[in-house]
Amino acid sequence: MATSPKSTKKKAVKKATAKKIATAKASPKKPAAGKSETGIKYSDKSTDQPELVPIFNAIKKILLPYEKGSIKVRGGSGGQIVLVSDRPVEIAGKKRDELWFAGALVQKGYVGFYFMPVQDASAKKEIFKPELLKCLKGKGCFHIKKMDQEIFKQMEDALAKGYRSYKDRGML
Repeated sequence: MATSPKSTKKKAVKKATAKKIATAKASPKKPAAGKSETGIKYSDKSTDQPELVPIFNAIKKILLPYEKGSIKVRGGSGGQIVLVSDRPVEIAGKKRDELWFAGALVQKGYVGFYFMPVQDASAKKEIFKPELLKCLKGKGCFHIKKMDQEIFKQMEDALAKGYRSYKDRGML
């Protein structure tokens, strides 16, 4: 019994597809293009937005005093900085090799101030002043769009409270 040209073509396509899949699985993974030392896939957006550089630098100045103990700075230039504790910790039953504390990243139109302890704060209104809470756009991301000394002072207070909270709970 002869096979039809259609069935022969289908078999060839299946075989070629299977070969592509097998080759893709066997190939070593290439690192993501543009991946930085912080582990964030990011391209510096500050070069196109010079008005955000002073905001980033002000936030960076607020963050740097927390580089102590197990907390280390990653990045620090190119519009990004992250404070990460390299001490293993267990959160909600999951073991983690590191704990991100806070960071800043120049985004399009704002500087993102990322503050992880805010996610644990059940009484956010008691911890954060209304001006800073207005900037909260996600679980732990504050969008800072202008130089505002009041906001920076509130960030300093929040960082102190968050650091104390993590320290008291044995996370740092």
